[in-house]
Amino acid sequence: MREDEQGAERVARRLTVVQMLPALDGGGVERGTLEIAEALVAAGHRAIVISEGGRLVEELEALGAEHITLPVGRKALTTLHYIPIVRRLLRDEGVDILHLRSRLPAWIGYLAWKGLPNVSRPHLVTTVHGAYSPGWYSAVMTKGERVIAVSDSIVEYIRTNYPKVDPERIVRIYRGIDPEHYYPDFRPDPAWAERFFTENPQVRGRWLLTLPGRITQIKGQMDLIEIVAGLKARGVPVHALMVGGVHPRRQDYWCRVQKEVEDRGLGADITWLGPRNDLREIMAISDVVLSLTQKPESFGRTVTEALALGRPVLGYDHGGVGEQLGQVYPEGRVPPGDVDAAVECLAQWWREGAPSVTEAVPFTLARMQDETLALYQSLAVERS
Repeated sequence: MREDEQGAERVARRLTVVQMLPALDGGGVERGTLEIAEALVAAGHRAIVISEGGRLVEELEALGAEHITLPVGRKALTTLHYIPIVRRLLRDEGVDILHLRSRLPAWIGYLAWKGLPNVSRPHLVTTVHGAYSPGWYSAVMTKGERVIAVSDSIVEYIRTNYPKVDPERIVRIYRGIDPEHYYPDFRPDPAWAERFFTENPQVRGRWLLTLPGRITQIKGQMDLIEIVAGLKARGVPVHALMVGGVHPRRQDYWCRVQKEVEDRGLGADITWLGPRNDLREIMAISDVVLSLTQKPESFGRTVTEALALGRPVLGYDHGGVGEQLGQVYPEGRVPPGDVDAAVECLAQWWREGAPSVTEAVPFTLARMQDETLALYQSLAVERS
């Protein structure tokens, strides 16, 4: 067999890829894990996910991927007991790529990987999904032979906080959405719309703002309350939707949010919908989708989804959200934390109409999947 034929065979060979994360209950990291697993299976590779489990396991397995239940994200000393178990799994399953996606599971995976002989270690990939607090604990996310950064702002975060990381090891791969699922002409099913407005009659005929995101201080629910109060004071017939779940550890904050809504007399103007599986439809009927994160987000998936639906987005101009808006919808950027500027911009949009979303969204699912699988293959070729 000629050398070029041998090279082609190496590139095309079936890979076994393990992804590790705390759980599969929902969220951007979890969704990205399923999307890569789906692409691996579609390309004929073997996809394994290690996590504590959750509601997305059934969907993962339906894609043809495998799930191994280990509580590698539990913050307890007993979690260290899983290091030899993961090490044995990496060896026995002939894993080619180990992809670490969250800090505590990354430490378990990294120490398991480190304990293997050099010649039998899989290639190590890490993804920096957010601007973690710098330090030794977060540094594990920079240990990969390739370190995926989900936006240019995360590339800068790595270079600033971990200057010893070789820039050649950092690969920027944007997260992405499926344009067959999110597109400007999408309209919710009439039956869905009728059901939604029947269940939520308070939103009929109102100028509708939607703030997606779990109920945490970082997501900016308190700023949303200020924005609604400011718009009402200007005569805007606004109604705001908060879409996202409340973790048990966030109950105190949620109580403060509810009290603030009550104290401001906005109970009829703000609705909490809880966690939903129909966020696409909710955003599609919204007049504006908001991103009010108090800290720079690494990417901001819902921003991309809303823009792909052709919906105006107003967001704080920092991190990945500022990056996305700068490329697709610069009119939607306001200074971080500047509620007055947000109110002024939104009031103008209500009076005059929001600018149309005319730029195509470049952050696609296929591109993210292709670039990630190409990264895996390039590492596999290095070992061949």
